[in-house]
Amino acid sequence: MTVTIKKQTIAKSSISKKQQLIIQAALKVFSLYGLTGASMEQIAQEADMSKSNLFYYFDSKDELYTAVLSHVLTEWLAPLNDIQLEQEPAQALSHYIDVKYQLSKKMPEASKLYALEIIQGAPHLTKILKGPLKALVKEKTAIIDAWIAAGKMKPISALHLIFHIWAVTQHYSDFAAQIEAVSGKSLSNKVFAQDAKATTLQLLVESLVIKEETVA
Repeated sequence: MTVTIKKQTIAKSSISKKQQLIIQAALKVFSLYGLTGASMEQIAQEADMSKSNLFYYFDSKDELYTAVLSHVLTEWLAPLNDIQLEQEPAQALSHYIDVKYQLSKKMPEASKLYALEIIQGAPHLTKILKGPLKALVKEKTAIIDAWIAAGKMKPISALHLIFHIWAVTQHYSDFAAQIEAVSGKSLSNKVFAQDAKATTLQLLVESLVIKEETVA
């Protein structure tokens, strides 16, 4: 599934690049202040452009916010799309968990913004969550169920397994302040990140896979 960013009517490569610059600046501001607290002035300043130039590309703050969320979802859901039936479960799930940890390290602002939107009831994402995301999760849970039926995994709720992977991997960005306060470390610490990933693999992959496979 691909969640597309709403395109503006003028289709030029330079404008597309400018939109991406604006989206990245808006992501930083929205993740700090939310939709209500953020202003177009702050976003324009972060993007190093005038407010009038910002409105040339996006008609309103709501439109820009939706574009940012769409961008976040595109990045966030792409790894789940990679899970395919022909793969071995250990390989597929290990890769998915690895990429999710990479995203939590590289895109903490995106994770926090997405979490903030969900906490508020997902007013800008309801259609996507109930439509494309629900369909994608249904497709991937069917694959996990097929692995279980084939004797490759122990019986487990495929849906809750995916929820657990989301919860664990995104915890390291959404609750980074708590983790750093308790451990004094974050995913930027290589050993700490490796331990976090290894623990997740042991709990959510190695304990479930029946056929002996190499877990990356």
